[in-house]
Amino acid sequence: MTTKRNDYISWNDYFMGIAILSAQRSKDPSSQVGACIVNAQNKIVGIGYNGFPIGCSDEELPWDREAQSAYDTKYPYVCHAELNAIMNKNSADLNGCRVYVTLFPCNECTKLIIQGGITKIIYLSDKYHDTDGVRAARRMLDMAGVEYLQFKPQQGRITIDFAKEATTVTRV
Repeated sequence: MTTKRNDYISWNDYFMGIAILSAQRSKDPSSQVGACIVNAQNKIVGIGYNGFPIGCSDEELPWDREAQSAYDTKYPYVCHAELNAIMNKNSADLNGCRVYVTLFPCNECTKLIIQGGITKIIYLSDKYHDTDGVRAARRMLDMAGVEYLQFKPQQGRITIDFAKEATTVTRV
């Protein structure tokens, strides 16, 4: 009798992997962020990455982090990954969902997460931990009872090798 594989990836590694893969779609030269929203049944209900709004040219708007005026930076224009994942949702309800994000949410995305009913955040990086925006985010999350924890992978690396996969796929 054949037994099941034991080397499959965990749900957490899978969903964070999807968030990381989604981040690779971002055209932002300095920050690529991805998000994956999952319901209690481990079904993906939304995916997003950071970028400009639909219909706004990636060629005409600025990607700069600094300029004499904020108007000439990316910040007034970029939609964050969490916003896009929420807007791209394929479910009417996000209550009780969790979100996997490659970067701890800012205060604006935190408001959306709380208002959307998401109850858990699993984040990869918290590089802006001490900024006012992230401090405000944690304050709101604590008040709203939204759990947040740093992602701890079970596997150190997940590799996608398209050529190998194409040759090892078996048909049932």
